Amino acid sequence: SQPCWSEYLTTRIEQNMVVNCTCPISECRAQPTAAFICSIVSSKEIIDKYEKALLRGYVECCSNLTWCTNPQGCDQILLKDGLGYGAACSKCSWMSCFNCNFPEAPYPASCSHMSQWVDDDGMTCAKCNHGFCWRCLKPWRLTHKDYYNCSAMVSKAAWQEKRFQDYNERCTFHHHAREFAVSLRNRVSSISEMPKIKSLNFVLDACKLLEQAWKVLAYSCVYSYYNQDTESMDIVEQQTESLELYTNTL
Repeated sequence: SQPCWSEYLTTRIEQNMVVNCTCPISECRAQPTAAFICSIVSSKEIIDKYEKALLRGYVECCSNLTWCTNPQGCDQILLKDGLGYGAACSKCSWMSCFNCNFPEAPYPASCSHMSQWVDDDGMTCAKCNHGFCWRCLKPWRLTHKDYYNCSAMVSKAAWQEKRFQDYNERCTFHHHAREFAVSLRNRVSSISEMPKIKSLNFVLDACKLLEQAWKVLAYSCVYSYYNQDTESMDIVEQQTESLELYTNTL
């Protein structure tokens, strides 16, 4: 009967199990069509949820589609265009990645760079939780808090970790600067909505450029750390220094 079907479909929709649901009769494998579901379920709220489930299922099945990964929230669907691994959202300008679960495309670094970068950030063994000094590799004690003050000879592993810490500090600084640019853009946006205020679009455009530049500078640190021995790194470092100079000026 219609009430039974309505209750059955409503329950499946609320449980996010409607996309592949079949007839409730055990020996029948027929699936209800979208037209049938919309004719049976009368609640607009439930129908909206059903349509979102259909859309979500469609996006998840298409390798060239993905949702915008902006952590501040965005419902835009992105289309993979060409051979690039990232796509910019036309709604919020956030760069999402098609190849990994990282929140954003880490250009100019790669997805593998970011995966390894996250694993390298630490001073505790992931297997046994033993804490130690990266400089002299001795156990970490209350009297040995700062490895910068350690007088022991620097081992190759410790030197490499010191190098990582230097790049990580630069990367963190650029990310903080990017957050400042985002905050500034939000403040300017609220001001531009006030009456009798002239257009501030040029300031908003500048803030967007700052966001993008600080992002590239942050991930350039990751790229440089893992590509230090390549022949093109001198050019990359020069371009990065120029970008940082002009970004600071802006």
